[in-house]
Amino acid sequence: MTLTLAEAKRLKYREVLVDGHGKRWYVTAVKTWKRKSNAHRVKVSLKHGLYVYDAITELDFRNGVCDFLSKEPPIPY
Repeated sequence: MTLTLAEAKRLKYREVLVDGHGKRWYVTAVKTWKRKSNAHRVKVSLKHGLYVYDAITELDFRNGVCDFLSKEPPIPY
């Protein structure tokens, strides 16, 4: 399963994404832009483990699909 740009915009805090190596990444923040000229932009901040952070932006999506991530069910609090 791949992640689309529209799905990335709907991600919520603490949802889990899995990369191609089986690593679990937790969503820490999702930023979207509201202006029409920037409406396609999105930044998803991710965390893996204690010290590893990364981010996915709209540049990581080719043809609207991010090919290295899949979505898992959210973890309970």
